[in-house]
Amino acid sequence: MGDTGSLALGGFVASSAFMMQMPLFIPIIGLIYLVEVLSVIMQVSYFKATHGKRIFRMAPIHHHFELGGWSETRVVAVFSIVTALLCLVAYLGL
Repeated sequence: MGDTGSLALGGFVASSAFMMQMPLFIPIIGLIYLVEVLSVIMQVSYFKATHGKRIFRMAPIHHHFELGGWSETRVVAVFSIVTALLCLVAYLGL
């Protein structure tokens, strides 16, 4: 999708949550994005602290799964299912 599309979608989700006065649902719905960012932060911090050792095969975490043998289609499917379940949890939390 690229940066432009993902930033546009993120902006849409954030603005929708604020317009509906539910900004606390953003971390629930966007947990996958948070995990992706945290995996990069953890990898870089650990790499610098240990002078070359890694936590994941590659960061962000979806590349770790791909190097572990998952197909790109499987990674997208699993991440989409997790996101859908988190959206359901947020919806039921209304």
